[in-house]
Amino acid sequence: MALLGFDIIDAGPCYRCKVSVILPVDLYRAAQRSSSISFFCSYGHSQCFREGPTDLDKMRQERDRLAQRVAERDDEVRRQRELREAAERRTAAARGQVTRIKNRVGHGVCPCCNRTFENLHRHMATKHPTFTAEAAE
Repeated sequence: MALLGFDIIDAGPCYRCKVSVILPVDLYRAAQRSSSISFFCSYGHSQCFREGPTDLDKMRQERDRLAQRVAERDDEVRRQRELREAAERRTAAARGQVTRIKNRVGHGVCPCCNRTFENLHRHMATKHPTFTAEAAE
């Protein structure tokens, strides 16, 4: 499009008043290349094209990065808690089994053949001589 002998381009809306900003093509291209070149909307609001991410973009990226780190740490805490709880359950189950075996042996029940004897010690020595306490574990 041409106006007064200049090729013009719509640079988009003003960041404050949202009015359409019309610029000569040469000024538009120069302003895109350098953030030191300012231009104005028809209401006088100064504008320029920024190089790289804006401060708001940087803050958003930092916020997202920190939120991701918090989520990762929460996941790690949850995983460690689940591992600890599983270990506690295994320990409690093992204690229960040991208690159960001790009670049965205390009442004269053979841990190998599940029969009851008056003298369990003599039975273990004669019938299960290779049985040791470590084998039960």
